Amino acid sequence: MAIVEVSITPLGTSTPGVSSYVAGCLEILRASGLAHQLTPMGTVIEGDLDAIFAVLRRMHEAPFAAGAARVSTQVKIDDRRDRTGHTMAGKVRAVEEKLDPQAASGD
Repeated sequence: MAIVEVSITPLGTSTPGVSSYVAGCLEILRASGLAHQLTPMGTVIEGDLDAIFAVLRRMHEAPFAAGAARVSTQVKIDDRRDRTGHTMAGKVRAVEEKLDPQAASGD
């Protein structure tokens, strides 16, 4: 299973705000059924790499359809094949388990 982080930025729009374009991309992702997590700086997607690539292509095209003159898409792929269970939650849990419990609780 792959974990992919994507950031799609429309350029050449009439406004500096991009949230409406991001929402359009996220609608495509939600319709795909792929597990995902929206973050302040991008979106993380989990699933079969071929399925993710197909959705990324549609997401990249969405800002053009909404009037953007240019689109910059940045993709980061973590494709681990040496074991099963490679998930977004698992990656976070692996780091949290290594944190000092007292530091994490604020004591």
